[in-house]
Amino acid sequence: MFYQLETLSNEQTGKLQTIRNFIKNLNSVCVAYSGGVDSTLVASLAFEQLGSKAVAITGVSPALAKTLLDEAKSQAKWIGIQHLEVETSELDQLSYSANPKNRCFACKKELHKHTKYLSEKLNYKNVCDGVNFDDLKDYRPGIQAAREAGVVSPLAKFKFTKKDIRDISRALGFPWWDKPAQPCLSSRFPYGHQITNKRLKMVEKAEEFIKKGGISEVRVRCHGSTARIEIPQDELKIFCKEYDFNQIINYFSNLGFKCTSLDLEGLISGKLNR
Repeated sequence: MFYQLETLSNEQTGKLQTIRNFIKNLNSVCVAYSGGVDSTLVASLAFEQLGSKAVAITGVSPALAKTLLDEAKSQAKWIGIQHLEVETSELDQLSYSANPKNRCFACKKELHKHTKYLSEKLNYKNVCDGVNFDDLKDYRPGIQAAREAGVVSPLAKFKFTKKDIRDISRALGFPWWDKPAQPCLSSRFPYGHQITNKRLKMVEKAEEFIKKGGISEVRVRCHGSTARIEIPQDELKIFCKEYDFNQIINYFSNLGFKCTSLDLEGLISGKLNR
């Protein structure tokens, strides 16, 4: 049992008890686990309620940054839940690599092909994911693919907002409660711009380079051969003062970017959906 270390609102306390009871009654579950705050809360509660009858499954492809996979492994170990990795092949599919507006549908369809296979092989009756109530208000074609695969979204079902998830994770003592959102690397490309293994690696290495300077949350959007750096607006002054622009330009150039720019609007999740 993960004991509550901080006070929650009455509504949040009720939601936590409700989802605990719900997961317990599933009897066995595979959790589609990215290592993000949302799916990690589901995985944690699944292990708490079901023990060895819960397993976390992470889809591994070039679109998942290595640092995020390492974090997912570390968190699963901290929780105690069994963690399985499956190689997914969405990049081999034109419905994904061509980067249409419903790219995420192809991604989740591929992922849940594997989660459903493993759930049947392990004789586990259910597959859950970390989709939350706020996600339902955004453009998320992957949610439809999950629904078609019969995946259960307990956080969305019981109206857990992102704030609820962070507050509850903090109250339960999870050290990653304030971990920044980190969508897959493919989200750095405008719709219609082809996604390749090489271009994903360019973006991954570019973001790693910026993070080494001390800014933890960054997106490097890839517009053809141009890199556009997004960081939180309140860190723009720090970035301009402490980072060596020539060093960044040279590093990005060596990766293959012909032009590097800084987005003065700052980091806005889902900006390319505009």
